[in-house]
Amino acid sequence: MRRTVFDLPSSFRITFGGPMVLQSRTAHNVRAPRIKYPMWYLQRERAKDDQQLTGDNRAFVKEAVHDKFGMPAVIHGISTYDVRSPLSEDSVECVDVEWNPKLQRTGLIARKLGNYPMWLDNGKSVLSTLLQVIDNHVIKYIPPGEFNPPRKPYSCPNHKKPLGCLLVGAESADPQYFTKQYCGLFYREGMMPKKYLGRFMVSPEAALQPGTPLLASHFRPGDFIDVRGKTIDRGFQGVMKRHGFHGMPATHGVTKSHRRGGNVGHGGEKGRIFPGTKMPGHMGNRYRLHKGAEILRINHKYNVIWIKGIASPGETNSIVYLYDTILPLRKHKSPPPFPTSKVADDDQLIDSYKEHVYKFTDQTITYEEDK
Repeated sequence: MRRTVFDLPSSFRITFGGPMVLQSRTAHNVRAPRIKYPMWYLQRERAKDDQQLTGDNRAFVKEAVHDKFGMPAVIHGISTYDVRSPLSEDSVECVDVEWNPKLQRTGLIARKLGNYPMWLDNGKSVLSTLLQVIDNHVIKYIPPGEFNPPRKPYSCPNHKKPLGCLLVGAESADPQYFTKQYCGLFYREGMMPKKYLGRFMVSPEAALQPGTPLLASHFRPGDFIDVRGKTIDRGFQGVMKRHGFHGMPATHGVTKSHRRGGNVGHGGEKGRIFPGTKMPGHMGNRYRLHKGAEILRINHKYNVIWIKGIASPGETNSIVYLYDTILPLRKHKSPPPFPTSKVADDDQLIDSYKEHVYKFTDQTITYEEDK
C-alpha cells in the first residue's frame, strides 16, 4: 500500500509502503486561524432577481411589507418605517438599578457626516465632527452564561467576564433585498431588517429588551466617548505618506532617491530585516479607535452629536461605533442615563450644549479692539 504524506513536487515526494505516519511541522505556540464567524453572522444580501413581476404584483408585495412593518416615515431625519416593536413596551422603566462606575452600558451606531466649526463663549473657534445616530434598535440580548464567542482573549482564554452581549442594528431597509435567514434575526422582535449590526458587551444590569430604540440622548454634552471606525483606504503608499518620513535632500548628490526609505537592515550577525520595520505598503482600511472624544453639542431632533476634534476615523458617510470611554480620568463623574435614555425625555429638548460653548440662539459675540 503506497501513500503520499505531503503534496510536494515529484522530485521531493515521499512515499513508502508501510502504515501511514502523520508529521507535524508547525510551531506549537502559533494559534489556529480564527475563521469561525460570529454566532449571529448570516449571509445578508441575496442575488438580485427581477422575477418578471408585473406592476400589480410589485404593488402587492410593497403593500404586504407596509402592513407587516408599517408605512415609510422620516423619523429624526432618517428614512425608515413607522413600526414599534411589541417587545419594547416599558423596556426602560422596568429596570430599576442604580448606576455605578463598574457597570458597562451599551453603545451606539452612527454615521459620520463631516466636520463643522463651533465657538466657545470667549470667541475661540473649535473644529468638531458630526455623527448622526441612524435608527438604532436593540435586536437581541445574550446573557453571560450563554455567550460563548469564537474569539477569546489571548491572555487568559478561560476567564469569563460577567458581561452579556447586546446586538444592535441600525438603518432599516426593505426585507426583499435580504436573505430569508438574515431576516429571521428580526422577525421575532417585529423589526425591519437592519443594514448594519454591532455587538456591544454590557453588564447584566444594563440589558435592554429587543426592540428598544437607542437615541443620541444616550450620551450627554460634556461626556467623553470612544469612536471606532475604519480609516480611509489610501491604497499602496510610500514611507513619506505612510509613516511621515522626511525624505532625502533635493540636491547634493541625491539621485532617484528623494522619496525612498533608505537603509532598512544591518550587517554581520544581524543581517536581516527586523519585524515591524517601517516600509512602503497598504495604508488605511483598518479599524482604529479614537479615545476620549468630548461631546460639545447634541441635537435631539435629528440625533446628531458634535464631538471635539477631527481625528475620528473614517471618511464622510462611513459607519462608526460609539462607546463610553475607557480612559480612567475621563469616565463619568455623575450618573449617565442608565441603561439608556427614555424616549419621552428626548422629545422635550431640541439642542443641548456643553458648558462654555456658544449657543447659536444667543446674541452675537462682539469684541472691540483695544485702543
